[in-house]
Amino acid sequence: MTNGCENCKGDCGDAGKSSRSTRRGALFIMGAGLMGLGSAVAAIPLVGALIAPGFRRYPNVWIDIGAVRDYPAGETRLAQFTLPGASPNDGETAKTAAWVRSMGGDKFMVFAVNCAHLGCPVKWFQQSRLFMCPCHGGVYYEDGSRASGPPPRGLFEYHIKIEQGRLLVDGGRMPGLQESV
Repeated sequence: MTNGCENCKGDCGDAGKSSRSTRRGALFIMGAGLMGLGSAVAAIPLVGALIAPGFRRYPNVWIDIGAVRDYPAGETRLAQFTLPGASPNDGETAKTAAWVRSMGGDKFMVFAVNCAHLGCPVKWFQQSRLFMCPCHGGVYYEDGSRASGPPPRGLFEYHIKIEQGRLLVDGGRMPGLQESV
């Protein structure tokens, strides 16, 4: 009586089967371990990209956008400036703008020109005292809060300060979706 081995007289029991299954199990464990190690190595850059922004510190780069007297109380005006870190090769793409709303005295609100929906440039309409986006019909009140349309929130606002009669905006960290609501 044989148990399936060709060179066996039947007295080896399950020794042939167990050595084959042990080798198969060992190879499976080695393969799974190598796949796990490869997956971990491949995940390092992804995990780094997800975690690194939380540890990044952005320097304050204050950009002069004009004298305080250039913005009369109760009016909203467009201010244009060059982004920090721009090189001569950037051309027109290095320039951006902001809507400056003067509330009188040293009180200002400075909004990014981009709609909070998809980034289209918003326009100020003095007659209705509204910011309007031509792309998808987003509308904002004069304080930058959302009035109607698809934007999920109000306009993004710059951090500002006034020094020696000049209005400065923080260009080190541009307003956008990373800002708290």
